[in-house]
Order: sequence, then C-alpha cells, then structure tokens
Amino acid sequence: MGGQGNLLATRLLGEACLAGGIPVVASEIHGMAQRGGIVESAVVMGDAVSPIVSKGEADILVGFEPLETLRAINKCNTHTVVITNIQPLPPFTVAIGQGAYPDVERILDLIRAHICSLITVEGDKLAARAGNPLSLNMVMLGALIGSRLIPVDGGMLKETISKTTKQAFLESNLKAFDSGIACSTPFSRLPA
Repeated sequence: MGGQGNLLATRLLGEACLAGGIPVVASEIHGMAQRGGIVESAVVMGDAVSPIVSKGEADILVGFEPLETLRAINKCNTHTVVITNIQPLPPFTVAIGQGAYPDVERILDLIRAHICSLITVEGDKLAARAGNPLSLNMVMLGALIGSRLIPVDGGMLKETISKTTKQAFLESNLKAFDSGIACSTPFSRLPA
C-alpha cells in the first residue's frame, strides 16, 4: 500500500547489493500509491535478464500488509518463502464502512496453502516500539536479512541505511531494522 515505504526499502536493498558487488536489477509499480493504492516492486539478484518477476517465479515475497501479500501470491510457487507483516492496513472501502476486512488467520492460511514457508512479523508494533510507526519498511528489511535467504550482509544494509535515510529518522530506522532481524526465522538456504 502506498505510504508504507516499499520503494525506499527497494532502493536500499538495491544499493546494498551494489555496494556488496551483487548484480541486481529492480522494478516498481506505483500507480495510485499516493492515494493508498498498491505499490509493487521487485529486486532480482544475480544474472538477470529482466527485473520483472512473473507468475510463479518469486523465491521470496515480502509483504507489508496481509491482504496485499495474498494479492501477490500468484508470484509464488511451492518453494517460495513469504515474509509478511500480519497487521492489517484496511483499504479505503473498509475504512468508510463499505466492506469488511477478512480474518487475518484465514488470509495466512490461504498464503500457506501456496508456498513453502511463512514468516509472520508484527511489523507495525515493532516499528512503533522502535520509535517511529513509519519505519515498517525497516522492520521488513530486517526480517528479510534475518531470514538469511539473500546474500546481502546486515552490516552492509545498515551502512546503506545510515548513508541514505534522513538523520532525524536514523536511530529509529536502525532500531526497527534490528527488531526485524531479531523476529525473523533464519534459513541456511532457500528451500528446494
């Protein structure tokens, strides 16, 4: 959803890859993001010919909102690991009383039915505890790094965060990043 920091997270991850000598390409879709619409981005590491992740091609899906994670499940396959924030950000129609948000546990069950492994994160709570409710993106980046599923070093990403984010938010961003690492499930490699 627009406003959750997806595009900044993508940029930081891409810059950390480049700093670490990892070939990377990124893409983004952010049509009506300023109005709370969807924001989707992809980071492809390694020898990629396209920055687009097609249906069933994602190794990892990081979702900042449970229903939006489910919406992107078509990118996944039975070997995909999904890392998702489990705290809803209801769409506009729900906020004005013209719809109902589905049960989060039901959403998570639907996600689990399509993938290999699910890592759930109370991202909004962790961001608030870090001192900045808007640092959800840093929590989710931390959870990704904590999973050990990508070849990006946590120190390199912290350095990128330190160089790139505004000084006023640096302390809370780094704290949020660390809390995401702490809550993630480490893997030794992507599931086969």
